[in-house]
Order: sequence, then C-alpha cells, then structure tokens
Amino acid sequence: MQRMVFEQIQVGDRASFSKTVTESDITLFAGITGDLNPLHVDAEFARQTVFGGRIAHGMLTGGLISAVLGTRLPGPGTIYLSQSLQFLRPVYPGDTITAEVEVIEKVPRKNRLRLRTTCHNQKGEQVLDGEAVVMLKEEVD
Repeated sequence: MQRMVFEQIQVGDRASFSKTVTESDITLFAGITGDLNPLHVDAEFARQTVFGGRIAHGMLTGGLISAVLGTRLPGPGTIYLSQSLQFLRPVYPGDTITAEVEVIEKVPRKNRLRLRTTCHNQKGEQVLDGEAVVMLKEEVD
C-alpha cells in the first residue's frame, strides 16, 4: 500500500474495493457491534419480512468505503472526518459489493478531500450513496 501525498491527487481520481459478503461476515459484524437485529441474525424472522431473508447491516456495507479510503485512495494515514450515507437497496449474503470513491473537491489549506462514495452489487445496482470528507496525514520529516 502506497500512501499518496495531497499534490498527487486530482479531482476525478477514483479507486474501488470489492468483497463478497458472507453469512459469517454478517454474524461477526453483529457480534462486534452488538447489533443483533433479527433482520440480520435470525433467518426465520427475516424470511417473513419484505426482504425475504437475512440482509447485511448497512454499516457493514458502509465499512467497505473505509477500506478504499485507508488502503487505496488516499491510502494509509488517511484521517476519516465525516461520512453521509443513503442505503438504497438491501445487501444479501453472497452479494459482491464494490465500494468506490471519487475525489470531487480538494481543500488545500486544510489538506482535505471531499469524495463521492458509492457501493454497487454484482448486478450493477447501486446499494449505497454518500459523501465523505477526509484529511491526509501531513508529512513528518
């Protein structure tokens, strides 16, 4: 993983990360966060909902954006300042989600970037939309 410096980054730059969400991911996320909503952890309960089965936590999907920010764009040392999210479609176990960030504004005096954040499933359907603000770690000599 290479860390980018502010001057290297341009408006329009993009990066992405893909992951297939597993039953185990959902169970582990529930345990880590304490969010034991039966929609996520109880197959029988979830079958009786509009979703017809268990779905991933929205924040599990949102967490994939963090993977892009911390490993690809801007990369290691990124400081996550804010994130807005809209959950547009459910994510089911077995869905492959691609999280993408795009630089939409640079704020040089604060060493910050504003980014559009999106997630799509394997069918190309957008499941999440949002915007993030990050700060790049300044160089220390």
